[in-house]
Amino acid sequence: MKRVVVAMDSFKGSLSSVEAGAALAEGVRSVCADAVVNVVPIADGGEGTEEAVAVACGGRYHYAEVTDPLGRSIVARYVTINDDTTAIIALAAASGLTLLSDEERNPLITTTYGTGELILDALRRGCRDVVVGLGGSATTDGGVGMLRALGYRFYDAGGEELCGATIDILERVVRVDDSGVCGLLQGATLRAMVDVDNPLTGPRGAANIFARQKGAADEDVERLDRALCRYAHVVDVSLGRTGADVYGSGAAGGVGFAFHAVLGCELISGIELILDFANVDALIADADLVVTGEGRIDTQTLMGKAPSGVLRRAERCGVPCVAVGGSVDWSAALDGCGFAGIYDSMPESMLLSEAMVPDCAKENLRSVGRRVAIDFFGV
Repeated sequence: MKRVVVAMDSFKGSLSSVEAGAALAEGVRSVCADAVVNVVPIADGGEGTEEAVAVACGGRYHYAEVTDPLGRSIVARYVTINDDTTAIIALAAASGLTLLSDEERNPLITTTYGTGELILDALRRGCRDVVVGLGGSATTDGGVGMLRALGYRFYDAGGEELCGATIDILERVVRVDDSGVCGLLQGATLRAMVDVDNPLTGPRGAANIFARQKGAADEDVERLDRALCRYAHVVDVSLGRTGADVYGSGAAGGVGFAFHAVLGCELISGIELILDFANVDALIADADLVVTGEGRIDTQTLMGKAPSGVLRRAERCGVPCVAVGGSVDWSAALDGCGFAGIYDSMPESMLLSEAMVPDCAKENLRSVGRRVAIDFFGV
C-alpha cells in the first residue's frame, strides 16, 4: 500500500488549495486504488492562507468591511485559532491582486490600507497574536497604507499630512510620526509571513522584481524603486529603524519592510509556519511520495514559495517530492533543484485562459495525478 502526501498551493484565479489537492488526489487514486492519499491544504502567506489554516487547525472565520487596493468598500475575512486569541490574516484578502481587473492594476496608487483595517478588527476582537501573510499583493506601497490605518502619519516638507496616492506619499514624505498609533498594538504580538526573500529596493527589490506583474510600466518601476529608497531613509531618520536589506523586506511590495523596520515585528517563512500548523512532518515521514505545486512553477518557486518549503520537508525525511504547476516556465534554475519530477498540468495545445477555468484545471490535475502514480508506482 502506497502512501502519498498531496500539499498543493492554490492556483490563483482558478482553484483553492483544497480544490487543487483534491483533484490531484483523485487522479492518483484512479490508478492506485489502495493508495492512502493525505491532502494537506497549504499556502505561503498569500491567497488562501486563511483557508489553509482554518482547515488545518479548525479555525473560525470572521468578516470585516474594509477597503480594497483602490479604496473601495469590500468585505474581507480572516481566521482565528487558539480559542480566538490568534488571528491569521492574508494580506491578499483586502489588498490582493485578484481583487482587481487587469485594467485596474496600478502600483502607483494601490494601497494596503485595508490590511491595516483587518489587523485593527482582529485586535478589537481581543486577538493578542496577529499573523499576517504577505503574498499576492496588488501593491508596491512599502506598507504605508497599512501603517496609516494603524495610526502612523506621514508628512511632507511643509508639515502637511500626506493622504493621497501611494507614489505621492513615498516621493514627498520627509517625516513619519508614530505618536497616534493605535493603543491596541501595545502588548500584542504581530508577525509577518513572507513568501520571498527579496530586499526592499535594488535589482532584487520589491519594485524591480514584482511591480510589473502589478501593472507597472518600466518607468514606473524605476520611479517606485527610487521612492522606496527615499521612504526607507525617512523611516530611519524619523524612527531610527532600518531594515531595507533584511530577508523578506520586499515581500508584498515592501510590506515586509513596514513590519520589520516600523512595527518591529518578526518576519517568518509563511510556508514553514503553515506546515507546522498542519503537522505535515509526521505525514511526510510515513509517505512514499510527496506531491506539491502551485499555479505557475518558475524561478520564483525556488525563492521561498510554498512548493520549495514542502520540498525541504520532504528532503529532510528522505522522501521524493514532485512539483506540479498549472503551467511551468522552464529555466536552468529548475534543473537539479531537488524535485524528483516537475509536471506541467496544462496540455501544449491548450490556451492559458481555458486552463484556468476551474473545471478544466481540475481535470488537468486529475490527469497529472494519474501520470504521477504511473511514473512512481508503476501501476
